[in-house]
Amino acid sequence: MNEVDEAVEALEKALLNSEVYKEYQRALAEVKKVPDLKAQIDEYRARNYELQQSPDYAFDKMEQFQREYKSFRENSLVSDFLAAELAFCRLVQGIESRLVEHIDFE
Repeated sequence: MNEVDEAVEALEKALLNSEVYKEYQRALAEVKKVPDLKAQIDEYRARNYELQQSPDYAFDKMEQFQREYKSFRENSLVSDFLAAELAFCRLVQGIESRLVEHIDFE
């Protein structure tokens, strides 16, 4: 195994053992205990992404979306999962940013 492969394997182990990843997995397991909740979360995330990526993004559309899903987001399983997912995504994004920042690649 070469040096890069070893480093990637070590990073993978570190991520899997991190508290952020463990919390994400715990929250995911709790969500999956409730029938159809994961599908509802996935629908929420898809709609949110579509709104944010829309070429005609409008604050009022996002505000309406937030009002529509307010009670859904107040569900502790939903809010805990989304917070854990966001924390893990930010961790991975931070790693990616640090790697790219120090590599001269055009």
